[in-house]
Amino acid sequence: MAAQGAVLGLDEVRDAERRLRGRIHRTPLLTCAGLDRMAGRRLLFKCELLQRTGSFKIRGALNAVRSLVEESERAGRELPRAVVTHSSGNHGQALACAAQTEGIPAYIVVPRTAPQCKQDAIRAYGATLVPCDPNDKSRAETASAVVQETGGVLVHPNQEPAVIAGQGTIALEVLEQAPQVNAVVVPVGGGGMVAGIAVAIKALRPDVKVFAAEPSNVDDCYQSKVRGELTPNLHPRDTVADAVKTSIGPNTWPIIRDLVDDVLIVSEEEIKRATWLVWERMKLLIEPTAGVGLAAVLSEQFQAVPWDVQNVCIVLCGGNVDLKSLTWLADLSGKAE
Repeated sequence: MAAQGAVLGLDEVRDAERRLRGRIHRTPLLTCAGLDRMAGRRLLFKCELLQRTGSFKIRGALNAVRSLVEESERAGRELPRAVVTHSSGNHGQALACAAQTEGIPAYIVVPRTAPQCKQDAIRAYGATLVPCDPNDKSRAETASAVVQETGGVLVHPNQEPAVIAGQGTIALEVLEQAPQVNAVVVPVGGGGMVAGIAVAIKALRPDVKVFAAEPSNVDDCYQSKVRGELTPNLHPRDTVADAVKTSIGPNTWPIIRDLVDDVLIVSEEEIKRATWLVWERMKLLIEPTAGVGLAAVLSEQFQAVPWDVQNVCIVLCGGNVDLKSLTWLADLSGKAE
């Protein structure tokens, strides 16, 4: 099964797997009996918070940088003068790390509102941090200006095909680790991760369901699915899941349109409670964005999913938590049962 007009397929995901071999972690798939009981299904947690740089993003960033290096070597050219991206933090850290490994300067455009821990990590990997306003337009315009100034190559955080292919390697690992899986639930912002996973899953196991999970405050993916056309958030509201405030784009949309089975939206309260549950029951310090998938599986919407979909993989996408910003814990009304 393939998406019409898709910018990549299974071959590109397999190429990414080759490039990443020995350079990233094969993250574990963990379980939690207590959360299984709450969901009424067998939950399998893909722990990308334990990945290098603290999130799945190193997969796409490193595949993109390694692709540039291989291209330069084949053509007998020098390495790119720089790599440039815009990021809410996690992709910026990942690209900075990947570029540092290859000796390529990195310039990361980051919203001023990005968690301080993510900004600090970007600088720690030797990248130059360029602040921008917290919206897609400012991010894109600032990154474009940096590309012009530096002569660098733009590595888009979620629309670059090599990035999408890198994220798809998550699916290859899940299918090997849990061949019994019936569904995969993936948080969605720009859509690079869910698109890459959907490409691989539907090529290898079209019977496996792929669900995108999204905060209701930034529900462009859901709205796009409902309307059948790309519908970006022009004025996104605030969300505790800061890593998915950006909208899906022209390269991820066709894949999501054709290969993602459904988009599930969850409230801020549901995200906070799910995040709390993972901290409390699994002892894993995920960031709230990683709680979006569990929130979706525990929601009333997921009750409509047939009960023969028993083995559900939830991608815990990252663990770059700004501990100083967790003021919402005091607002959480009572403990989750």
